[in-house]
Amino acid sequence: MSKHIEPLRGVHDVLPAQVPGWQLLERAVREIMLAYGYEELRVPIIEQTQLFKRSIGDFTDIVEKEMFSFLDRGEDHITLRPEATAGVVRSVISNGLLREGRLRVWCMGPMFRRERPQAGRFRQFHQVDVESFGFAGPDVDAEVILLSARIFRLLGLSRLKLTLNSLGTPASRARHREQLVTYFRSHESRLDEDSRRRLEANPLRILDSKNPDMQELIAGSPRVLDSLDAESRAHFDGLCEHLNAAGLDYEINPLLVRGLDYYTHTVFEWVTDLLGAQSTVCGGGRYDGLVAQLGGAPTPGIGWAMGQERVILMLEKLGIAAPRQHAQVYLVLVGAAAEHAGLALAERLRDEVRGLSIQTNLGGGNFKTQFKRADKSGADFALVLGEDEVARGVAAIKPLRREAAQEECALEKLSERMAQLLGL
Repeated sequence: MSKHIEPLRGVHDVLPAQVPGWQLLERAVREIMLAYGYEELRVPIIEQTQLFKRSIGDFTDIVEKEMFSFLDRGEDHITLRPEATAGVVRSVISNGLLREGRLRVWCMGPMFRRERPQAGRFRQFHQVDVESFGFAGPDVDAEVILLSARIFRLLGLSRLKLTLNSLGTPASRARHREQLVTYFRSHESRLDEDSRRRLEANPLRILDSKNPDMQELIAGSPRVLDSLDAESRAHFDGLCEHLNAAGLDYEINPLLVRGLDYYTHTVFEWVTDLLGAQSTVCGGGRYDGLVAQLGGAPTPGIGWAMGQERVILMLEKLGIAAPRQHAQVYLVLVGAAAEHAGLALAERLRDEVRGLSIQTNLGGGNFKTQFKRADKSGADFALVLGEDEVARGVAAIKPLRREAAQEECALEKLSERMAQLLGL
């Protein structure tokens, strides 16, 4: 017999015991998106490779090293999406969703990057993504940040810090770029290989280096906040005023640049000290030129992405447990007559009691065996149907999680009784 097939490196299964944490997060996201009037949008997992090269930037680590790209049989260049924003922008352009000028959407699902797997970083990972289009002022920047903060509060997450910066307009960013080139060229002997390569193409990306040997040099580099024009400064100050008014704490980090080239003006991250090197849980910012860059009419935009695996890890580390879902009722069936009647009875109960979860014993077994299965299932009650019960038209109801007497109930009144016992 051949050896069983292992999962690919950097991907993982979400097992039944782990699913409740995911469902807890997904329910919180859906609740908060509805509360803020954001509509769900579902976009493809695969897109044309050119979409990501045009949006993310040729000299980012994602495009240079991490994308899963291939030629399909029609010789089209295809990429598994490494992030969601580019696909969402492509979707709203190609489907004409920006004709009315304003749009608030969100999506959720898997992303793919060929990174070195480690805790909180996978090759297939999942993100919640929020995007808002057509709003030029800092009020929407504050809204999407407050929205993320509300999700964290609803989940009960603590030890998170909001960090902010501004990259300014393209003009102020260009001034800052010139200053960075001058500064880093004067220290070129201290640059690592990646930073030398980025020096001419995209020096701002040097600030995002994780190389510890580069941190002292980066700390002394010119600050983008010092290059902001009046428009950019007013926008950033307006954002800070909105967050102050809402009572949301934040820290300004002048070295925060994010990892994608399309950002302008506001950039932000939620970071934690719970996850080691993978400290960023949620991050995003403005991308006012991206819609036009991808072929749409000039439209301001802002968004963020939240790493679902990292939120799940935080829930686990903080001891925030989501209850594991289980059937409320286990149907014990002993004897041929009971087995024949059992599936039909379970279907009728599901029809008549909305919200009832009932697991039917399958594969036979005596009373002792089936009650062991019932206890293991986590059900609150066992419904017992044997040859005698079938003959008399009744079922026995046995509580499994509390001390209470077993009772009998006529089959025609069973739906009503179970609804009473379970509060349905």
